[in-house]
Amino acid sequence: MRTEEPQRKPAALFLFAHQDDEFGVFHVIEECLRQGRRVACAYLTRGAAGLAARRNDESRRVLTSLGVQERNIVFAGDLLGIDDAHLYTGLEAAHAWIDCWIGGFGRVDGIYVTAWEGGHHDHDVLHALTVLVAQGRGLLPRVRQFALYNHKGCPGPLFRVLSPLVENGEVERLPIPWRRRLAYLRLCLQYPSQRTTWIGLFPFVLLHYVFDGRQALQTVSIERIGQRPHEGILYYEQRHFFDWPRMRKILAVLRTPG
Repeated sequence: MRTEEPQRKPAALFLFAHQDDEFGVFHVIEECLRQGRRVACAYLTRGAAGLAARRNDESRRVLTSLGVQERNIVFAGDLLGIDDAHLYTGLEAAHAWIDCWIGGFGRVDGIYVTAWEGGHHDHDVLHALTVLVAQGRGLLPRVRQFALYNHKGCPGPLFRVLSPLVENGEVERLPIPWRRRLAYLRLCLQYPSQRTTWIGLFPFVLLHYVFDGRQALQTVSIERIGQRPHEGILYYEQRHFFDWPRMRKILAVLRTPG
């Protein structure tokens, strides 16, 4: 797979399961661009029927407003025919695509992927895929995970947003200036097709930017993806979307040679 910018420029690669997952790394994207890196973003699932093109457009507008070049935004889920919430059905194709995509860049300075946190099963499947590909390419030390939402310690249907799990190790925190926090909050309102989702997310994102205001990243490891993200019920289990035994089977498939 060929990239469209000079190979001498170091690349920062962002892998998202869904259009709007980028809200978890707005600041990282801007910082990578400021440092002169080529930022490239890939989405591994497509939106629900009737919403795919609209969701793509929303994320494309948000990313280009941050400075990402449109040619460096790819909707792999469309290319592979992988629907939202069904990344686990396209493991082989997704693994091959991610490996090829990463291999198309010369120098890779950083790879950023959704955290291993038991929030949405697509996020965790993408995390495992990325970790395995990065290990195979000797890039594991350059991978960072970013939290979106999880259910650790939460009652009922509640969840924590942008809150890294202690189980994932030491947290690297980068302060975000107030001006950028306000800009990122405005960007979170640019997903009208996901209005219902954002009614639940936005208050927590707002609280995060007001009372914490830092970008959080963590390293990744092969060992970690063999462990339950956290004790207690996971968010995708609480919502009856998926369960840990099925995730363990997926991991077994991913780790089977050939």
